[in-house]
Amino acid sequence: MRLEKKPNAVKDKSFEFALRIINMFKYLKEKGEYVMSKQLLRCGTSIGALIREAEHAESRADFIHKMAIAQKEANETEYWIELLYRSGYTDKIIFESISKDIIEIRKILASIICTSKENNKKGK
Repeated sequence: MRLEKKPNAVKDKSFEFALRIINMFKYLKEKGEYVMSKQLLRCGTSIGALIREAEHAESRADFIHKMAIAQKEANETEYWIELLYRSGYTDKIIFESISKDIIEIRKILASIICTSKENNKKGK
């Protein structure tokens, strides 16, 4: 008998986002951009990896810490996306689409961190 997994929005969204980042990295390499695209690849894919790590955190504090690092990586990713757009490596359509995704992920992470901290204070 196979158990159905509970949906995990941030885990699923961060994985799909990582796939988009990988495709964007390939596109940027074809355009001859190597430095910023590698930075984008590193931080954009690490968000989901950190969220996966947090699933098996050793404590609530460890969970919050890993999610906070994922949030920092999301902030950095947003920076590289904007820089690549403003420097002319991506067009407005790509920028707006991928920016929407990273902003959504950042908001979810912020909510998770805030709720986890509140629950930690209450001893839940």
